[in-house]
Amino acid sequence: MEGITYKEIKPNPSLSTFVDSFWMLSNKTDHEKRVVIMPDGRIDLFFSLKEPYELTLLGLEDAPSQGTLMPETVMLAVSFKLLAIEYLFDRKFPTLVDAVYVLPSDYFGITTESFSDFEQFCNVLTDKLLNKLNNIEVDLRKQRLFELVYTSAGSITIQEIAETLHWTSRQINRYFNEWFGISLKAYCTILRFRASFTQIKEGKLFPEQNFTDQSHFIKNVKKFAGVTPKELSKNENDRFIQFSTLPKK
Repeated sequence: MEGITYKEIKPNPSLSTFVDSFWMLSNKTDHEKRVVIMPDGRIDLFFSLKEPYELTLLGLEDAPSQGTLMPETVMLAVSFKLLAIEYLFDRKFPTLVDAVYVLPSDYFGITTESFSDFEQFCNVLTDKLLNKLNNIEVDLRKQRLFELVYTSAGSITIQEIAETLHWTSRQINRYFNEWFGISLKAYCTILRFRASFTQIKEGKLFPEQNFTDQSHFIKNVKKFAGVTPKELSKNENDRFIQFSTLPKK
């Protein structure tokens, strides 16, 4: 997208279980850019660089939403994986689906005054998050659960996970609904769509993920993008975006 720059840094390996990426998005033009933001299964925490200095947590989206990239602005954010909600945040959120929460500007013990550029933002936040993890014992079964989910891009059944972890499907879904407000099956569907978005951009309009058939694939794409795979592949005016699949610079 002309005038739009996206930079991304992957986390320290010690954080990879909890953090997907740190990223910066800027609109260097003098006009706003209207976009359709599609679900990608991440939890995004945005740092305001202008008053009021606050943190905005954007939960799991399960449908496309309209957004605007304002002119001459810079956006700094960290995208979390789901397990971070239980271990890195000091509160339990009522739900994460289609939810937005405004957090205090110093929620993680830092403010926007703690960094002057994107690289320093990544370094400062990395140190803070690693310090929080030093005093936390992570449930290895939960960690393994998410490894299976993310490695398969959602193309794994609950039954397969249950058998691998010796954890019943009912217990797994209870855990997901309690902490994230969504079932594991529904979350995996979002991840499969995220993976299919990349293939659709390449003009591949037939399912490569674990979809029942072409009809199921089209229905899934329409749910999360609002349009058919064919229309999504055209992406007129670059209006459809997933932050996690934007070209890196």
